[in-house]
Amino acid sequence: MPETRTTFDQETSWGPRLTASGAIFRLWAPAIERLELAVEKAGEKAGDRRFHDMHRDEGGWWSIETDAVAVGDGYGFRVNGGTVVPDPAARAQIGDVHSLSRLVDPHAYVWKTAAWKGRPWHETVFYEMHVGTFTPEGTFDAAIGKLDYLVETGITCIELMPVAQFGGQRGWGYDGVLLYAPHEVYGGEEGLKRLVDAAHERGLMVFLDVVYNHFGPDGNYIGLYAPEFFHPEIHTAWGAAIAYENAPVRDFMIDNALFWLNEYRIDGLRLDAIDSIEDMTDEPLVRELAARVREKITGRHVHLTSEDARNIAWHIQRDDKGQPLLVSGEWNDDFHHCAHVLATHEEEGYYSDYVRNSVKQMARSLAEGFVYQGEHSRHRDKEVGERSDGLPPTAFVNFIQNHDQIGNRAFGDRLTDLASRRVIECLQAILLLSPQIPLIFMGEEFGDTNPFCFFTDFDGDLGDLVREGRRAEFKKFAAFHDAESRKLIPDPNSEATFRHSAIDWSMVDKPTNRRRLYMVRKLLQLRRDKIMPLLEDIPPHSGSYAVSDGCAFVVSWVLKSGQILRLFANLDDEPWTLPDTLSDRESGELLFAHPRHAEEDIHTGSLSGPSVVFRLTKMLQIRNAPDA
Repeated sequence: MPETRTTFDQETSWGPRLTASGAIFRLWAPAIERLELAVEKAGEKAGDRRFHDMHRDEGGWWSIETDAVAVGDGYGFRVNGGTVVPDPAARAQIGDVHSLSRLVDPHAYVWKTAAWKGRPWHETVFYEMHVGTFTPEGTFDAAIGKLDYLVETGITCIELMPVAQFGGQRGWGYDGVLLYAPHEVYGGEEGLKRLVDAAHERGLMVFLDVVYNHFGPDGNYIGLYAPEFFHPEIHTAWGAAIAYENAPVRDFMIDNALFWLNEYRIDGLRLDAIDSIEDMTDEPLVRELAARVREKITGRHVHLTSEDARNIAWHIQRDDKGQPLLVSGEWNDDFHHCAHVLATHEEEGYYSDYVRNSVKQMARSLAEGFVYQGEHSRHRDKEVGERSDGLPPTAFVNFIQNHDQIGNRAFGDRLTDLASRRVIECLQAILLLSPQIPLIFMGEEFGDTNPFCFFTDFDGDLGDLVREGRRAEFKKFAAFHDAESRKLIPDPNSEATFRHSAIDWSMVDKPTNRRRLYMVRKLLQLRRDKIMPLLEDIPPHSGSYAVSDGCAFVVSWVLKSGQILRLFANLDDEPWTLPDTLSDRESGELLFAHPRHAEEDIHTGSLSGPSVVFRLTKMLQIRNAPDA
């Protein structure tokens, strides 16, 4: 019998590789004339460095194989005899993004769960967390102490906001610059491996948010030695576009995805803002990356999700067996926006696209995926989206809160502070019992009211630019037209903004919050026992819907073996008389009614509000309502 493997590594085109005679160091730097390996021995005086000439090939790669750097030593690259820069593909840093990198041995960590095979996609219940604010300590190791609580709640997957090394001590992580090195403040490479291992011991998957559309503004030295890595003439919201037509650049990112999945045993990746990837090639990066992942990793369940404001659908298509061809699920902002408008009645910014028809739009989102499937968006002043009605519900990740939708508000308000408790509870039931893949944001399960603000750790001119830029983003909102009101928006660089964004775990002991947690746990137990087993082999065009003139709707999904999951929802204060066409409304098994009297309402034919009812019935012919 072959020996069970307990250590893992991923060979990458960038970054160091240990060999029998030391290590090989490589850097793509086609624009420079000289490159030296800088070495700082562990335990010796800081700043006492030795330099070794590297050799260049015709493709612009510089390399050296040497025993001068031992595991634990610091190293970097001196460019043209001047600036010493860290390795952009380092697995660890000695300090911050401006310091030397640290050579590590990927095989030093011995995995307890080396045989872990993951979980199938349809069992996913996401819990999105920011490591730095999830616990008072803000570390990977501290997060381990909350894993049993998450399992008891019914979570099956933790999704980490980006952990790649970024400038400063604190931040959201979307401005990472060393994409192979877990943030040292969180606990570095060994801390992340311990967290993943501990999660797998408990049957939890771990997803990681990765950013392939830009680098952060602090500590990105790549342009110094490889300006060919970027397109300075092509501007994105975060700076120059990445030049993905260059093979070394493309390999940097695709290798990075495989690196996290293989060396860290991560179960899945969220590809951030793929609509902001300016790819000049005929083969989109996402298509190639996802295909490589599917090709290379076959012995365990590995999944990909994506964020894309274009409402595209080609990347989440299924094969003839209903399995994802590339990406498993797309974050569905349309569902969130409809739910938010119904709960808060806000209509500024992108919410303006959802005010007039939010009920019909929400029903359509639940039944078909996207709301905008080619229709004109007033906010964006163009046609948006592609047809998604033929995709299974599990092709979409739904949420009523996430890091963006909370943190991109001026004060980081959570939905708990913006809407009535009853409406929020109805929306949570819709989220957690509908067949789409649900995601909740940390603290949402017990109704945390602490804000989650946008925060960074920049100083000097960059700090001023970020602070004023953040406040300027809100000029178009009525509450912040004047400069004085914008000064009230929290300074993202203030440590207090970061501290105030931490979860308030003491709230779990309060009666109202215990009640919310109890309800969420009940809903997730129902999902596990009644819904999950029916989410495989969902037929195309499985969803249909009908709406009222008010805030009520019915959505039906044909699931496995012809079972029909049906949602009755009234999110208005006025009662809703159910249409006569729903004569079968009392048939089948009652799964959930909130509040409890909603079950009796269904029998009488008038559903008071706000309330929701879920029923599971046998196959019925359901006619779809007119297009939204």
